[in-house]
Amino acid sequence: MKKKLAIAIVMIFSVHASAYAINAKYRQQLERSGCTQASEAQGCDITKTKEENAKMGFDTGIPAEKAKTSSQTPYAGQWVAVGPTGGTVATIRIDEKERVWVNGKPVKAKRTDGALVFRQGVITYTIQGDRRLKGKDVWHSSDAGTSGKIVSE
Repeated sequence: MKKKLAIAIVMIFSVHASAYAINAKYRQQLERSGCTQASEAQGCDITKTKEENAKMGFDTGIPAEKAKTSSQTPYAGQWVAVGPTGGTVATIRIDEKERVWVNGKPVKAKRTDGALVFRQGVITYTIQGDRRLKGKDVWHSSDAGTSGKIVSE
């Protein structure tokens, strides 16, 4: 019985101690920016404010309508390219200046016929500017000949 109690106490203290693994300055930066450690790995900038990160499409706890500006592009935000079987092909982030990152890597994008078109490898992504067009945000792999939809997060 004492052995089980000792093991339980050691486990509780080891789990409790891991919550303090980040330093105070880093914790303050996360709180100010609205980022989490996971969203920071996806590009959330801990040197910016919650409002600035919300405009970039990250969930910071600020309502999206409050974070948006009147000149915001219809492409801005977080997107997911979904495969034919429902799996994630790529995660896409577009900021208010229409800079695009696919799986965390920057790619060049251009506007074509009211859509934002960009390419990474053999996959071409097309996101429509007119948000009333449903089901028109798509990707296509020229290598495999497969296609799928792109959905907003």
